[in-house]
Amino acid sequence: MIEFLESFLTAQLIVSAVTIAVVVHVILGGVAYSVYLERKISAYIQDRLGPNRVGFDFGLPALSFLKGMWGLGQSLADGIKFLLKEDFTPARVDKVLFSLAPIVVVIPALMGFIIIPWGGVWDIPTFTIPLLNVTVEGGPVTVAGADTSVGILYAVAIAALGVYGITLGGYASNNKYSFLGGLRATAQMISYEIPLGLALLAVILVVGSLRPIEILNYQNANGWLLFSQPVAGVILFIAMLAEANRAPFDNAEAEQELVGGYHTEYSSMRFALYFLAEYSHLITSSAIFTMMFLGGFEPIPFVTIWGTEATGFLAVLAKVGIFAGKTATLVAFAMVIRWTIPRMRYDQIMTVAWNAVIPLAMLMIVTLSVMVYLGQRGLVPMLAANVGMVIVALLVSPFMPKTTANKRIPLYGSRFSPMAGEAVNTSPTDPMALEDRPVQGSLPTAGR
Repeated sequence: MIEFLESFLTAQLIVSAVTIAVVVHVILGGVAYSVYLERKISAYIQDRLGPNRVGFDFGLPALSFLKGMWGLGQSLADGIKFLLKEDFTPARVDKVLFSLAPIVVVIPALMGFIIIPWGGVWDIPTFTIPLLNVTVEGGPVTVAGADTSVGILYAVAIAALGVYGITLGGYASNNKYSFLGGLRATAQMISYEIPLGLALLAVILVVGSLRPIEILNYQNANGWLLFSQPVAGVILFIAMLAEANRAPFDNAEAEQELVGGYHTEYSSMRFALYFLAEYSHLITSSAIFTMMFLGGFEPIPFVTIWGTEATGFLAVLAKVGIFAGKTATLVAFAMVIRWTIPRMRYDQIMTVAWNAVIPLAMLMIVTLSVMVYLGQRGLVPMLAANVGMVIVALLVSPFMPKTTANKRIPLYGSRFSPMAGEAVNTSPTDPMALEDRPVQGSLPTAGR
């Protein structure tokens, strides 16, 4: 029995299990405070205060010193509110799919992170598990949930599964707005999955490996890929926002058009699961972007601080901290984008995908393939190729087909399309509206 356990309980298995358990809880806590961060960022942009009252005193005099706390208790209050609200199921919904859809959304969102090597390689010493009396042989292990050779392929496959829960929720709700939101999410996912895969393929072409740790090692030796492949980085970030239904790509839940979109009929914790999935997806996507283009745990571009030699426990903790800091910065940047750029129309989102992002991604793959074939993988030739791609795209864009959708349709008899012989006067006729000094012109003053 002990021999079987010693062959089964390897150092990599134990580290992977601990990493999964820790990161899942960190992401769940990060989701709660991502909502708090988004509220504070939106308040700052809109010149408001945001959450600043709810602390952790729970109304108890003994905990009065925890009152306020910059509003950090707001996330806990929101969670309690979701738990205590009525979980209402509308009539004539597909009850099985209606309850299954939020689960289908949240599970893939909490599975994508396991291929990310948060702490690089750790040279773990040999140790003994006291309760089992099993000796685990040490050695170099990857601080990741799964050190697999097809990590990037796994991430792409998992990212595509979340939209099924959105589509199922819209279909099962028996609501026209929800159904339209699900259709929009499906079409958007299909459109932006293509450039997302091509952007990741650009990195794989240059690095020559699907293993995430090899991508980090390549950047440690050659600099962050964001500087040598900025076009791929921008395309991946755009696709990341679209895949997570983040503004300006949040047409699947456009309040002005679809009330709430695919989650219109949801309440209580089933409603909360959709938000949990969205922010979990955003955190995981930001971590993948950090791994692919921002050097992972290297804090300074073109400067190798940790390298492959730093495999001690303190170095692993420092790497995890730097990786998490970059991920949090990207999450905050996505929130700034949400409260800065207005939502695009649905036809504009599709036009951007098929007339701009996808052609540019295909041009990028062809160009990088030629560069790799010629052996030109360095920073300068790759950056020059990216600049050339942008110039070509700008020169070709005027000749791309233009959409004819959403043109103004003349409404016969309106002031914009008057009837024959009708004189249209759109200027005001009320004397008050024509008065340059409305107060002085309408009220008696002392000098009159």
